[in-house]
Amino acid sequence: MILKEIRFDDIKHIYFCGIGGISMSGLARVLLEKGFEVSGSDTKANNRTKDLEDRGVKILVGQKRENISDDIDLFVYTAAIHKDNPEFIAAKEKNIKMMTRAELLGYVMSKFKESIAVSGTHGKTTTTSMLSYILLDTKLDPTISVGGIVKKIKGNIYIGKGDTFVTEACEYTNSFLELYPTVGVILNIEEDHLDFFKDLDDIRNSFKNFVKNTSPEGCIIINDKIKNNREITHGFEGNVVRYGTENSDCYATNIRYDALGYPTFDLVHKEETYEDVKLCVGGNHNIYNALAAICVAFELGVSIEDIRKGLLEFKGVDRRFEVKGKLDGITIVDDYAHHPSEISATLNIAKRYPHDRLVVVFQPHTYTRTKAFFDDFANVLKSVDEVIIAKIYPARETDNLGMSSNLLSKRINELGGNATSFDTFDEIENYLLEELKKGDLLITMGAGDILRVGEFLLGK
Repeated sequence: MILKEIRFDDIKHIYFCGIGGISMSGLARVLLEKGFEVSGSDTKANNRTKDLEDRGVKILVGQKRENISDDIDLFVYTAAIHKDNPEFIAAKEKNIKMMTRAELLGYVMSKFKESIAVSGTHGKTTTTSMLSYILLDTKLDPTISVGGIVKKIKGNIYIGKGDTFVTEACEYTNSFLELYPTVGVILNIEEDHLDFFKDLDDIRNSFKNFVKNTSPEGCIIINDKIKNNREITHGFEGNVVRYGTENSDCYATNIRYDALGYPTFDLVHKEETYEDVKLCVGGNHNIYNALAAICVAFELGVSIEDIRKGLLEFKGVDRRFEVKGKLDGITIVDDYAHHPSEISATLNIAKRYPHDRLVVVFQPHTYTRTKAFFDDFANVLKSVDEVIIAKIYPARETDNLGMSSNLLSKRINELGGNATSFDTFDEIENYLLEELKKGDLLITMGAGDILRVGEFLLGK
């Protein structure tokens, strides 16, 4: 069922299969606010399903065919839902209209005058959150959907009264090609999700199509450090704003850092210079994220004063170099990094953060990614004082492709690093309790459930 075939005037009850997901729960909130009856299921309850229940949404734990009642007008599902899912089969048999999460997001976006889609292999959540902080206190009062928890809105969704919609746009399974934004942002383009894409050229082709989907009366904002980025934007009839290099429309100069590694820089935007723009998050990559957010804000007519204020207030997103706490002089940080480039960016923040010794507990995410970037992971982690490799988090995968945490640990050591692998979190926690000492900076790192290790140590 394609989007244009579905008339929302005829729809009253929308069912979300996988409603506990961060994007699905956000869309459920938006449509609930718009007056639709909303219900849904997930394999287990979480804070997001609890929040929806508190708002009157019927939540079913466990996905069964009997959950699909005859009064459901639209069945929404994610890429993670397989065609053998009992609810999916039941919805098909009942001839209920069906739509993917990405298609629904595209529909919701189409109802706003300005729609901003933030894409890229890395940095989407942080950049979308930075932009949110800038826009929330302006007259735009946007509706926002973020892939992480943003402290200012106490969650991942904010429903404003304005005519602006801000969201992340994920390239995995080409879901971002269901979106037709007025402002498209491209932060970076690298190899990732090689269980879906063939290679980097395949990924680049998807980003070209993302550009084509952006309104010709709108704007593409793209990192000028992306190789051959003019090929990506070729043929786009709207405005193209490039950022990141001194030959771009927007860049940072005179960069300096405080004691915590937070940067201040002078901003050059379309030949205007604005001095002393300060961030309260570390790392060079966050300067680039900020530049992207700044470019969007200027395109929307936001003042430099509101831009400065929003960036100064932004202190990061959950699981992005998030300081979880301190224990006996040991600082414990959690980070979502699960790609070599993301790990490198996190380690660059750590270098400037006060510590004597750096200890990283890394949980590789999926066998496919571990195999594709095996030597890249080893090379980026070999410089860390001590690395502990947890068992690979399989996510949706079942075939281990011959990969293991022990193999990665051995490779790091072969390159001159200092790594150990463990099969269980209990073993990792016991080892850390014995080995950590005052002045250590411990980072739990990965897109799985590795944050539990740091939370255990802190007694959370």
